[in-house]
Amino acid sequence: MSKLRVASFSISLDGFGAGVDQSLNDPMGKGGMALHGWAFATRTFRSMFGQDGGETGIDEGFAIAGFQNIGAWILGRHMFSPYRGPWEDSDWRGWWGDNPPYHCPVFVLTHHPRPPLEMAGGTVFHFVTEGLAEALNRAKAAADGADVRLGGGVATLREGFAERLIDEAHLALSPVLLGRGEALFAGLDLPGLGYRVARQVAGERASHFVLDRG
Repeated sequence: MSKLRVASFSISLDGFGAGVDQSLNDPMGKGGMALHGWAFATRTFRSMFGQDGGETGIDEGFAIAGFQNIGAWILGRHMFSPYRGPWEDSDWRGWWGDNPPYHCPVFVLTHHPRPPLEMAGGTVFHFVTEGLAEALNRAKAAADGADVRLGGGVATLREGFAERLIDEAHLALSPVLLGRGEALFAGLDLPGLGYRVARQVAGERASHFVLDRG
């Protein structure tokens, strides 16, 4: 059965999944890129950015696993674009250039309609105005039995947990303090929602926790 999975989602020691003031120059908010230092060092993520080399080991194993058996993605609006409101800049085609790393259908949550956007490498962005549950229905249909990966951001993950839509979540705890930003867990009663820590592993540059839902 197709699952909704979170993979390689980095959080700080003080519980933030992004910094404040996201912008074109700070895609993850102020200081947010530091959360992903563990990922940027792996062979998998270096290859995604056209770079050679990269570390192998535990962190790399989690990076690889996050892309296995994925047939579609769901992204919050801010994971696709720094802009808010109606799509006034129709030339914006995402953060990743002409060949994004997804290579499958991607469903972007938004309040503003926009036609599908076909990219190189098999990525097609579909813009969903009916909410996360509808995006999940469409993503599972497109995934054709494979899993759906929920890429973020923080607000989208919080909604996925609160509605018990997320089946499994790999969170990477980075040795970073942000001080302020978007708090992933504030106000969420994860045990009350049925989530538990199913696995924990210390990696080279981050500690890895896998949550699942009973």
